[in-house]
Amino acid sequence: MHDTTALLVELGAVILGLGLVGRLAGRIGLSPIPLYLLAGLAFGHGGLIPLKASEEFTMVGAEIGVILLLLLLGLEYSASELVTSLKTQYPSGAVDFVLNATPGAVAALILGWGPVGAVALAGVTWISSSGVIAKVMTDLGRLGNRETPVVLGVLVMEDLAMAVYLPLLTAMLAGVSLAGGSLALVIALGAVGFVLYLALRHGRLISRAVSSDNPEMLLLVVLGLTVLVAGVAQQLQVSAAVGAFLVGIALSGEVAEGARKLLTPLRDLFAAVFFVFFGLSTNPADIPPVLLPAALLAIVTTFTKIATGYYAARRAGIGSRGRWRAGGTLVARGEFSIVIAGLAVATEPRIGPIATAYVLILVVLGPLTARWTQPLAARIEARRGGGDGDGKSKGTSGAEKEPVAKSAPERRLPSHDDLTPEPAGETRE
Repeated sequence: MHDTTALLVELGAVILGLGLVGRLAGRIGLSPIPLYLLAGLAFGHGGLIPLKASEEFTMVGAEIGVILLLLLLGLEYSASELVTSLKTQYPSGAVDFVLNATPGAVAALILGWGPVGAVALAGVTWISSSGVIAKVMTDLGRLGNRETPVVLGVLVMEDLAMAVYLPLLTAMLAGVSLAGGSLALVIALGAVGFVLYLALRHGRLISRAVSSDNPEMLLLVVLGLTVLVAGVAQQLQVSAAVGAFLVGIALSGEVAEGARKLLTPLRDLFAAVFFVFFGLSTNPADIPPVLLPAALLAIVTTFTKIATGYYAARRAGIGSRGRWRAGGTLVARGEFSIVIAGLAVATEPRIGPIATAYVLILVVLGPLTARWTQPLAARIEARRGGGDGDGKSKGTSGAEKEPVAKSAPERRLPSHDDLTPEPAGETRE
């Protein structure tokens, strides 16, 4: 079969399969992410039917998917909201690092991987998946929830921290001198500072320059600008996701609203490709030997991430239900963990399989914890306090309201959950 013909056949089958899987997930009330990943695992390297002709396309499509996920997330918030979130949540970033990097570092030292392996595995367990979490919040209709700015603040701090972490890890892996590592770090920090300055100080000018009454021109300019900034950020050892997110917050008003409407279908398509590619690039035969240690590490860091989100939301004045939702939402790991493991695998080959198994567990578990952590916590609290099953004690008035976060956005955004209403008695915070 001709290469182009094989590409079209495989690509068409993959997209059709994604559509069917997505419909199935909607019928059973589940986020489609776990099903996308399992489908990719079944048909990737070592799977039932390897997809070779479309592998390169899906790899590029996966990169675009992450970029679009973060761009659309950035379009939901202004630069002032971001600054407010960062100012109020920086202690949560420190707690996030301590609680979630420590288990990975300790596990690597126990396994005898040495300091470099410890630093690498610490990064794998520390960083949540911005791409997965952005998709989960969209699927669950939580972009307008009061805990969402808290989750976003933690994710942004993690992504920005990569500007420090990745150059240092790269220097350790290469064994370069302190001067060489310091130069890479200075370049990365300078790039982040420059992009932040443009986004915060000149966002209106950027929006005015990008604005167009022609939808086609607006789509091309916004998409081209985002991919360009993401590529430059990646070249400077800064996350492409950070660059895309900053482009999103730099745009405001009618430009942001128009771009959101035009790019949402593209985001949904390429985000699905991203999750499938993650599964395609994993050999199922490498998973069983490291499944037990990876599962233990996943269990520990699931609880530490939930604790991180709960702490961050409590600091922001979010009520109990929002705290648990924030914690459950942060559990998923993904693209950053795989990047870190890929950098370290040449020096410590054993990190590859365990990192893959670990991420696969949490990228499947993450959407589930995002949905079920708060209801489960409410049931436990109700049993302990003799409540009514909704997290309130029997002596508490149903009209009593939980604290409101000052940094919460006022708007409520339409979502997939508008088609599947939440259970009666549950309100968004």
